[in-house]
Amino acid sequence: MSAATKLAEKPAADQPKAKRAWGRKADARYVEGRRSYFKYRELGVTEGSNGRMRAQVTSATQGMSRPTGWHYHVCESQLVYMLSGWVDLEFEDGETIRVEAGDSLYIPGGLRHNEIRTSDTFELLEVSVPADMGTVPCDPPAGRS
Repeated sequence: MSAATKLAEKPAADQPKAKRAWGRKADARYVEGRRSYFKYRELGVTEGSNGRMRAQVTSATQGMSRPTGWHYHVCESQLVYMLSGWVDLEFEDGETIRVEAGDSLYIPGGLRHNEIRTSDTFELLEVSVPADMGTVPCDPPAGRS
């Protein structure tokens, strides 16, 4: 069980108090992420929220060369807001969605999906609850590859 999951199980009165977090572009802090070919800029929210939430900007300078593969995230929720470019995702219900600049997408934890294409360059804001969001590879839904 992750630290953030343990934290979420405590009553609010027993949780550490959150503190202000300021993520300045001039002091950008990059962290490792799920994919080595993207850059992940941590916005300070993980520390400020004591692990209850994560916010980061993901950017790419080259498009994806192949789909990520089917997976789901171990979290309560994930929010993606596209700042520039686009990303195509397919979901277990058979729908494929292109998220373009200015679009947002809410993905509940446990929902199987596959990132299949991106524009050559893009930037997106991603927020997850809790911060420690696991990624689990899984089999594609029946009839999908």
